[in-house]
Amino acid sequence: MTNNMEFKKYLAELLGTFILVFAACGTATFANVGGLGVSLAFGLSVLVLIYTIGSISGCHINPAVSISMLVAGKMNVKDTIFYIVFQCIGATMGAGVLYLIMVDRFGSTTISNLAQNAYGSTTGYSLLAAAIAEIVCTFIFVLVIHGSLSKKAPKGFAGISIGLSLTLVHLVLIPITNASVNPARSLGPAIFVGGTALQQLWLFWVAPIIGGLLAAVVWKMLDPSKEQADIENKKPDNLQCNPT
Repeated sequence: MTNNMEFKKYLAELLGTFILVFAACGTATFANVGGLGVSLAFGLSVLVLIYTIGSISGCHINPAVSISMLVAGKMNVKDTIFYIVFQCIGATMGAGVLYLIMVDRFGSTTISNLAQNAYGSTTGYSLLAAAIAEIVCTFIFVLVIHGSLSKKAPKGFAGISIGLSLTLVHLVLIPITNASVNPARSLGPAIFVGGTALQQLWLFWVAPIIGGLLAAVVWKMLDPSKEQADIENKKPDNLQCNPT
């Protein structure tokens, strides 16, 4: 039973990341909706997925989120590893479907646009600028996740705040790096586009993970539930007067 439940969690992460890449990167690839439209596509994808698979796996669909949860003490090492593996498989599958559609459309196996991430001559922003932007935006996004899932946060609204925060950081990041904040999302398109996308992929793993780690550290300092737990632990063991 335990193994079956664990597999369901991993499968949910695979499906969720597949849907995210297919729907959101697909919007960026096929639809002429501009930066705002693409930002909304990413935000809406995460919003609906939280209410779809959140009760199964927590809907991380992002290695930076899973690693942040591990550091924050909300996840064990085994689940973190399997989550990341299945997220990467799902992202690759999602990008693979987009790739097949593009090959059929243009009749060539060389595809240059699957919403891959980039910096330098492609976007006009340097490696340093891209790294700073990705770290800060991932930090903001993952911090919102921690806060939205806090015991003292309003119940039932996490999907809305998390989805809108992803939309917000995409509005900032799309002109700079085409917006990653998710190593798995970056991996899928890079595998099929190749070339510069693969050469620059390391940044879109390192920077989001750093941002997620910073969010975990900061949240552990801010977490109001931890303060409440400390107060509870300091209460006397016996609060009732014994009758004489």
